[in-house]
Amino acid sequence: MAKNLYPYAVARIRSKELSLLNSSMMDQLIGAKTEEDCLNLLAGKGWDTESGVDKMFASEQKKTWDLLSELVSDLSVFNVFLLKNDYHNLKAAIKLRCTNTSMPSVYILNGTVPVEKIQAAVEKSQWDLLPEEMQSPAQEAFEALLHTRDGQLCDFILDKACLCAIEKAGKASDTEAIREYAERTVAAADIKIAVRALHTGKPLSLIESSLAPCDSLDTDRLAKAATQSEEAIFDVLSTSRYADAIDSLRESPSAFESWCDNLIIRKIRKELYNPFTLGPLAAFLIAKETELKSVRILLSGKRNGMPEDFIRQRMRELYVV
Repeated sequence: MAKNLYPYAVARIRSKELSLLNSSMMDQLIGAKTEEDCLNLLAGKGWDTESGVDKMFASEQKKTWDLLSELVSDLSVFNVFLLKNDYHNLKAAIKLRCTNTSMPSVYILNGTVPVEKIQAAVEKSQWDLLPEEMQSPAQEAFEALLHTRDGQLCDFILDKACLCAIEKAGKASDTEAIREYAERTVAAADIKIAVRALHTGKPLSLIESSLAPCDSLDTDRLAKAATQSEEAIFDVLSTSRYADAIDSLRESPSAFESWCDNLIIRKIRKELYNPFTLGPLAAFLIAKETELKSVRILLSGKRNGMPEDFIRQRMRELYVV
């Protein structure tokens, strides 16, 4: 994308930012009595609520990517946001083959690799059909599941491969917002892996092999701490840029998830004032995904009769306040 086109693209994004949910609208949604009331409010904001909740979210995602495709000639600059879908689909294809079952609905269509190509690679064991960085992890995960029937081991292999791909894509980007997103995503995942490994008593060798490279975390210290105690993990975090995460980790896993999403939103909010790079476009994409996550949590809470305070505690910070 030519740099002289950035101001036009950013101007389009600025107009679309007005359609994002702001704090006032989110308060209305939280205060609504029922899920149906929430959907009526969203319909007033232009969301397609007529075909059901799942299609509503799919429609919002499609509108976002359709907009970006109008503004950017090569969408691969945003691949870092789609890699998790590729590895989800790879994981699903391997598990379906090893269990000899068919369940097309488990696949996510919006990825960097067509679902059909992933299915063909797994069904025929033709790993070279996949992008180079996926080939070795795919074969390793397939053989691990085939021979051990250990679905968790399969997940470990592909989850790390996904994180490594995100880290690599982030470092290759010229856009600070994308680099920040990749770094924070990998760090958050490594922290969650360490905490989960501690609670499940995983050995050091498995923890070390599960953590992805991360410039902002000492993963060697983190792995060792995960064999000791939560306080040991917190000691590692206290000397990193993630020291503020400790309180949320003490509270609950969901609180930590919120902290991670909020950190990314805070870091990209400066793109609201940047008219000359792809940053505002990447920030809009992150903001929309975070918005969709919040609405999912909210609708689920309303559906299950959760009180307002419970729902509010789980809401993410908004890009446009």
